[in-house]
Amino acid sequence: MKRILIIDDDMDMCALLGRFLQRNGFETDAAHTGHKGIAKFNEQKFDIVLCDFRLGDKDGKDVLQEIKAINPQTIVIIITGYSDIKTAVDVIKLGAFDYITKPLIPDEVLNVISKSLQSVNQGTGEARQETTTYAPATKKKTTFVTSPDNEFLVGQAPATKELYKQIELVAPTNYSIILYGESGTGKEVVAKTIHQYSDRKDKPFIAMDCGTLSKELAGSELFGHVKGAFTGALNDKEGHFEMANGGTLFLDEVTNLSYEIQAALLRVIQERKFRRVGGSKEMSLDIRVIVASNENLQDAYRKGKFREDLYHRFNEFSIIIPPLRNRKEDIPLFAEFFLHKAKGELNKDIDGFEPEVVRLFMEYSWPGNLREFRNVIRRAALLNSSKLISAKTLPWEITNSVSYTPAAETNVVAAITSTPNLNKESDLRNAASLAEYETIMNVLKQVNFNKTKAAEILKIDRKTLYNKLKGHEL
Repeated sequence: MKRILIIDDDMDMCALLGRFLQRNGFETDAAHTGHKGIAKFNEQKFDIVLCDFRLGDKDGKDVLQEIKAINPQTIVIIITGYSDIKTAVDVIKLGAFDYITKPLIPDEVLNVISKSLQSVNQGTGEARQETTTYAPATKKKTTFVTSPDNEFLVGQAPATKELYKQIELVAPTNYSIILYGESGTGKEVVAKTIHQYSDRKDKPFIAMDCGTLSKELAGSELFGHVKGAFTGALNDKEGHFEMANGGTLFLDEVTNLSYEIQAALLRVIQERKFRRVGGSKEMSLDIRVIVASNENLQDAYRKGKFREDLYHRFNEFSIIIPPLRNRKEDIPLFAEFFLHKAKGELNKDIDGFEPEVVRLFMEYSWPGNLREFRNVIRRAALLNSSKLISAKTLPWEITNSVSYTPAAETNVVAAITSTPNLNKESDLRNAASLAEYETIMNVLKQVNFNKTKAAEILKIDRKTLYNKLKGHEL
């Protein structure tokens, strides 16, 4: 069994990465400073070292050089949150096998480790088969078959497996999480699954749809109120934060909260304390917050719809939930699962689906995703009078294969990568504007949208950068 030493001053990251690699067949150990990492490397034998570039006491480059001086054959992979090309070039020149950036993607980590072991085996003439056991494709099937309460099925499409790898990775932590996904993709299901696989599983899971809140009542719903706090406040009331204390609070469609409520929310999350509306008693909080949106929050704060500081508080980890049309392999599984549930509700004996129905399911684009799919199956089960679900029980839009293109505002990836609508005339002014836009966006992405750092790299002051962003409608 290959042994990996993780050197990172982020203890949560060490624990997460260690557990993830152990589940994939590695033995791991961790050190939280450069000096302790070097000491452990001297005392024990490790095949691979995963080292953070910015440690509290040492530079990742220094650790790399010391490890290579002790054993030049050791594979060293540098991990950093600073996606700087010069850094990548420097560490590889000094002997690092590769360089990966935070936030870590599980498959990327496994792929880099697998490639590094394969590279070593090619150089030493060892059999290559050993390394393939660590590739994601050969990893044993995920244990997420259904949710702990058997209410929700976990599919087997590649996009679904990747989704649940991320859930499995982040669930044991206390990280705040942003869930992105179209309507009906199951954002609340994912949030509940994260809660159920965390140490908070025996504590409350409270979900709140921010889209249904009025501006006047949002504070009361979130934080509660005391009797007499406002007209109609006849009794003391617990808010969602108080009800979720010790557990997980899920805020769906969080961009619908007013700026004033966002400011209050930021204070509560920062200080882990709150007061009921109209109250003077300050209460302590131990809570995990998961938020969801079908709009990219980076795009929302650039447009002034969402507080940038609140976004960064939430964005300790983010997950994009794929739409059903990108998970075709899951459609037959979900069809059987939803039918099983519907048969129980209706007390009907139905064996399955006619082949034509399965074909129509596979060809349809499912704009309402899993929510729409579940309702279609329930409707078909109600209307059906034979042993197999027939096409005549399906809605018109499915039997007529209406095409569907998702609305631009729901495409959370395109919100970051899209370019502005410039005049189609190929004149010099438009070409220069496009080049400037692309340069600014590339630098912002490299520094994780830190505008001060971006301005330094672009050699302009911060005010000029803001003016240019405004000019490009960012």
